[in-house]
Amino acid sequence: LPPIRDANVPSPTATRKPLVNRTRADYRPRMIEIATRRRSQPPPVRAVFDALVRPDCDPRRPWLTMHDDEQRPSIVESVEPDRVVWSSIWPWRPEALIRFDIEDTAQSSAYLRWTLLVDEPAPDDETIVRMCRRLNELINTNLRSTFGQ
Repeated sequence: LPPIRDANVPSPTATRKPLVNRTRADYRPRMIEIATRRRSQPPPVRAVFDALVRPDCDPRRPWLTMHDDEQRPSIVESVEPDRVVWSSIWPWRPEALIRFDIEDTAQSSAYLRWTLLVDEPAPDDETIVRMCRRLNELINTNLRSTFGQ
């Protein structure tokens, strides 16, 4: 199945659109996409998928470290090897979902896109920025560093 959208949405203040390419009944009908980011990751698709579904598989390289006001996500959906959906990491926004779409690159690495989905109404822009920064820290800093980058 294709990813939710092809274009990056660099700003959380960009036009918010309803999620149109739902793949399962698990996605509630009123969920909206409030942010998405795509970035390359050094390892191949399979390694990225494994890291997302089993973040604690290598205790020597922990990357999914939660803040005091966060909770560990559970796996809502996984389609091996190119899609993983996490439950919310924010207890104050329990309905949020984080969808990961993983694609091959020509260099034997992977593109990883995270998309943040919430029920309406969307949070204010300041909260969206805070949520995006946290996801970028977890995925594009912590996870990436476990792969040696």
